[in-house]
Amino acid sequence: MVPITEEERNSPLYKYYIRKMTPPAPSRYEEVQEPMDPASALPVQEMNKLFDDGYLPGEIGYCRMPDGTATLANLTQMPGVTPEMFDWWFAWHGVAPMRYKIWNPEEHYYCQTRDLEKALNSSLSMKERYWDTTHDIFEDVGQGKQKVTINFRNPADIGFDREKLKNFKGTIVCSGNEESPVIMCHFMRPTKDGSELRTRFWMGYNVVNGKPSRKLPEGVQFPLEPVKSLLLHNIKEFTNLAAILPEVYAEFHDKF
Repeated sequence: MVPITEEERNSPLYKYYIRKMTPPAPSRYEEVQEPMDPASALPVQEMNKLFDDGYLPGEIGYCRMPDGTATLANLTQMPGVTPEMFDWWFAWHGVAPMRYKIWNPEEHYYCQTRDLEKALNSSLSMKERYWDTTHDIFEDVGQGKQKVTINFRNPADIGFDREKLKNFKGTIVCSGNEESPVIMCHFMRPTKDGSELRTRFWMGYNVVNGKPSRKLPEGVQFPLEPVKSLLLHNIKEFTNLAAILPEVYAEFHDKF
């Protein structure tokens, strides 16, 4: 378990911290032990295919792409979770580190938004409270404790089609800028009993002038070990978030 302070121990969130994490089905880990066929992976340039009905090849897995970059995909069923809850979670959890810890008490050490005033601005929508904000994070994704900086963006600013976004009933939580060599996408769409989350990471790409751009130097191959570790971590953390989010939202949605 990640360490917590005495104040956090006395928090109403403590009951989620000590609750046993909901584990993924063992088959979820088994099916990603080896890389998938790159032909099944979604290239970053085709991110707008996520709007299509049905499913794409390679909804779960990881691989190195022909250009040396790497990608991972994960699919998480989230019954009882709405896109509104998901947007709320990303606006809310960066306000205090304990909120991040309950997401994954075994691997999430710290998270804090640099834009606290924006996160607490009740005149903004939940999306606007986290768009164009930066979160400083310490977590262990299977490679030891490390610092991660995530710059959340409006999906229209990283390459998603503005017209498709207008009619989209789900939500997209994403990151990407000129500095970071990774584009992150959590694409959530409603289902009959909640939502499903289709995650993509594209490693070796940044965002330039609102579009994905290859940042990996020519001739360099992105290592696959950290990509696999991140996918295993992603399976674990979103399985648990799917289990706790409806309850956390019911209790805290009006408590920023």
